[in-house]
Amino acid sequence: MTPLELSKVFWEGLEQADTAKMRSVCDPKIWFVHIGMSCGLDHEMEAFDKGIFKPTEIVLHDQQVKDFGEVQIVLSDVDYGLLLGGNPTTHHFMTTEVFQKQGEEWKMIQFTFTALVH
Repeated sequence: MTPLELSKVFWEGLEQADTAKMRSVCDPKIWFVHIGMSCGLDHEMEAFDKGIFKPTEIVLHDQQVKDFGEVQIVLSDVDYGLLLGGNPTTHHFMTTEVFQKQGEEWKMIQFTFTALVH
């Protein structure tokens, strides 16, 4: 699968809070950076497993791929709806998803949320 296809798998998993699906795309050493925390894979997935992050609706507006050979970056323009502390929120983000070619497979090695102001 290409990084863009893997990104879509990751976003489907994220919207469904399906940590197995999200993990399938990620290198075990991936690092996540977003509002409220910066952490590794297990800590990020634990937030979904424990219901700390409860996605409600994800709308991908656009995705672009930047190709650097063995590294590709997927930029996703997204509205991310979730329940935080029982309160519904929606944030407009640009995510930077960095994929590295590992043998014949691509794996996500970095995922960063950046809030966009309308």
